[in-house]
Amino acid sequence: MLLSDFDYVLPEELIAQYPLEERDRSRLLVLERADNRLHHVGFSDLPAWLNPNDLLVFNDTRVIPARLWAKRLPGGGKTEVLLLHPISDNEWEVLVRPGRKVRTGQKLVFGGEKRLTAETVARTPAGGRVLRFNRQGEELRACFDELGEVPLPPYIKEPAAAERVRMRERYQTVYARIEGSAAAPTAGLHFTPDLLAAVRARGVRTAFLTLHIGLDTFRPVKTEQIEEHKMHSEEFRISPEVAEAVAETRRAGGRVIAVGTTVTRALESAAGENGEIAAGTGRTELFIYPGYRFKVVDALLTNFHLPRSTLLMLVCAFAGRERVLAAYEEAVRRRYRFFSFGDAMLIV
Repeated sequence: MLLSDFDYVLPEELIAQYPLEERDRSRLLVLERADNRLHHVGFSDLPAWLNPNDLLVFNDTRVIPARLWAKRLPGGGKTEVLLLHPISDNEWEVLVRPGRKVRTGQKLVFGGEKRLTAETVARTPAGGRVLRFNRQGEELRACFDELGEVPLPPYIKEPAAAERVRMRERYQTVYARIEGSAAAPTAGLHFTPDLLAAVRARGVRTAFLTLHIGLDTFRPVKTEQIEEHKMHSEEFRISPEVAEAVAETRRAGGRVIAVGTTVTRALESAAGENGEIAAGTGRTELFIYPGYRFKVVDALLTNFHLPRSTLLMLVCAFAGRERVLAAYEEAVRRRYRFFSFGDAMLIV
């Protein structure tokens, strides 16, 4: 398939730059695959579209303040550092900008008084760097919390200083628990504690797995033949309780509903051909595009995704490319808000 098969026209003003004041006041486009019907409702109406014995599966990863600013020593040149994932208690794989200025052996200092410093000890095959910090463990995490910023997606303009604290809180789900992501599982940003309670009151079960999202999720596909694209690797963990909840839901005739593409990739990566989930920790490079046969996920709750993105390809694999692009065209016509802080879509 061609990359151009997943393109659509999106007016720039429909890219949501800020979250709504109330999380669950976003709009929800419901696509029924059986008869190709579209319904335009509010996200707070979600419980009405769920059935007793359904299972909603969430990603409880927590976004870390993965964007830091450093000065190079000697000289004092400014460098942006984006944390990817830890290698040890005091070493992290990172991206750096400008990369050509940060060679192996380069010293970096973050903040004042050299409280946090690092040395570049290696270059990765993907063009990143390995930094060895002068702090480790919880002390290092505390420095990240103090000095770091949440790395918002590239299509969101840099917020004003007064907005940064609120944006940091809103680019986090209310159920975020396990630190490790550089980006939020955005389908979950619409939920509030009250809405979760309303879902459960309807007899719907909830379960939480963890998949840590890397910054590679924002990298564009560069191959015109999408089959040639190499998917980035992400770490996930599925507990025995989640695996059993999926099995029980399937036995009871309920639906396994993935809240987001990250949950979809984790569940499908952990599933055998019979749809049985294997609990445990692993890494996934699963690339889901049209032609993929889903083994576990019966319904999908997701945001609207960028043209030509692997996330859009996953949604097209789930509901059909022509059907999804037609729904997106209708969403544009009705002025839905797109991407991370935008509206949502439920595919049943």
